[in-house]
Amino acid sequence: MPKLYSGREVLRVLKKAGFVIVSQKGSHIKLRGIRDGKLHTVIVPDHKQIALGTFLSILFQASMMKREFESIL
Repeated sequence: MPKLYSGREVLRVLKKAGFVIVSQKGSHIKLRGIRDGKLHTVIVPDHKQIALGTFLSILFQASMMKREFESIL
């Protein structure tokens, strides 16, 4: 079973990668950042564990590879 990350861990990594928090509605936090010259919007649930599919979707939205995420972590 792959390691599951918390919402706070994902937020910390995305902030280090240049994303900033724009808004929050309930437990979902919206971040925006520029990567590869394009504006990306990412929604991160502030949960204790993020499901694998949701985590992979966040990485896709952020235009980030899992290796890059883990190196920043």
